[in-house]
Amino acid sequence: MELWGAITRALALAGSMAWEILWALILGFTLSAIVQAAVSKATIVRLMGDDRPRTLAVASVLGAASSSCSYAAVALARSLFRKGANFTAAMAFEIASTNLVVELGVVLALLMGWQFAAAEFVGGPIMIVLLAVLFRLFLRKRLVEKAREQAELGVAGSMEGHAAMDMSVGGEVGFWRRLASAKGFTAVSHVFVMEWAAILRDLIVGLLIAGAVAAWVPESFWRAFFFTDHPVGSALWGPLVGPVVAVLAFVCSIGNVPLAAVLWTGGISFGGIVAFIFADLLILPILNIYRKYYGMRMALALTAMFYAAAVGAGYLVELIFGSAGLIPAERSAMVMEEGVSWNYTTWLNIALLLVAAALTARFFATGGLPMLRMMGGSPDAEHDHACHGEHH
Repeated sequence: MELWGAITRALALAGSMAWEILWALILGFTLSAIVQAAVSKATIVRLMGDDRPRTLAVASVLGAASSSCSYAAVALARSLFRKGANFTAAMAFEIASTNLVVELGVVLALLMGWQFAAAEFVGGPIMIVLLAVLFRLFLRKRLVEKAREQAELGVAGSMEGHAAMDMSVGGEVGFWRRLASAKGFTAVSHVFVMEWAAILRDLIVGLLIAGAVAAWVPESFWRAFFFTDHPVGSALWGPLVGPVVAVLAFVCSIGNVPLAAVLWTGGISFGGIVAFIFADLLILPILNIYRKYYGMRMALALTAMFYAAAVGAGYLVELIFGSAGLIPAERSAMVMEEGVSWNYTTWLNIALLLVAAALTARFFATGGLPMLRMMGGSPDAEHDHACHGEHH
């Protein structure tokens, strides 16, 4: 009976978190779908031909607008690299498309507080800059060439079909006229549903893990593990161990935010949370995909440099926010609250669920179902404009 009570509490916590962040996810994916429907992947490649600071900034903005699950982001970065994008720019795009997206910031704000959303948008560019510097110092041209040779083999990883699809709407008319057209509505609906299909597994797993950890792991364990009673030690230890916890948790993208909330209430440092969130591209399945995409040597280099950049970003964010007095004094998070009540969250969820229902109905009415079956397809399959069938 006691075990059943613990399971019930874990599920209740997971459900409460899911309800709290639902509207933010729908809104974020809708905005992302609008951008992706208007900007083609060919345009993205054309803007990512080198590793100059301006190019990396553009790559980051494009990545932030092209919200993806971690697997799809990694596959898309390889696709852009194969089509001619600079490797450093492709990696900047990859980081931004998972760690600088609107929905991640809103979910962080809802579950943990606005300071964590701000830390995401400050720390993300810092991590990209640190990674670019590390690439300049340690990434040899020959290694990049070998990685390109391996990438050209087209070895499958995960979400290949999703990454290969270009669902943008072309034409000479303006941005808003394209979106207001029947083709524009169809394209937005297809991107929206595909993004949800890509993220859903990790989101559910992340919520369940966070609910279980919050319900079953005592706070005393986390306080000891994160050296909570030793401020200096905690600040030094948090960014180092945060990515390790992320790797072991096997959860990526937005799915790791609920667990981040649990870790914060448990005592991890502010910089440790930042490093934990930014390590979603270092989970073990993705490291194996790097090996398939770019070869073992590049996979090892990416592992070391992504880890170092995430840790460095954690330390710098801790220093910046600590100096500005922006680190929250209270260790509270929405993750510890159970239940659903009639408040602004419920009304927003109802409104955005209606939007989601309209987009989903359009998706299925315009031949979207076969696309779901192609999500894990070949990286070399012809998926351009696959969403633009005859039913507009």
